[in-house]
Amino acid sequence: MKDFGTKLAQKRKELGMTQSEFADRLCVTRQTVGRWETGSVLPDIDKISDIASLLDVSCDYLLKDDVTKDTPAPQASVSRLLQAAVGRTIRLNFFDDEGDYDLFNKDVTILSFEGNWMKVSAKTKKGTIEKLIPLASVLSIDFVNEEEH
Repeated sequence: MKDFGTKLAQKRKELGMTQSEFADRLCVTRQTVGRWETGSVLPDIDKISDIASLLDVSCDYLLKDDVTKDTPAPQASVSRLLQAAVGRTIRLNFFDDEGDYDLFNKDVTILSFEGNWMKVSAKTKKGTIEKLIPLASVLSIDFVNEEEH
């Protein structure tokens, strides 16, 4: 079983990128990439989607032991619904112990959806934020009537 750092280093090298080039594309330092690859630290959850996109792999591939690059993403009816909802405004309701305080009672826009993860953006008092949300933490999704906003 390969861990996150090993998968990251292997895919980066397969793409012919140095740690510095990879770091520049993610707006982090080369030392940060080195720490990710050695496993001394993990990237912020918000960076996982960007890393997966840059490496052309799924978030599940990077984060789970039992997923290979070739493992197809599940296509349950909820997956098709979420893929169709990309770009729409929603309100997320979280399980009590997994709530995201930045997104509590906020309208968010689905930016992308992949497997067990959803990338969303929301406007806050501090500006627009982007977050990667594990679907397992979401209790329900309410679609917001955009004409009312």
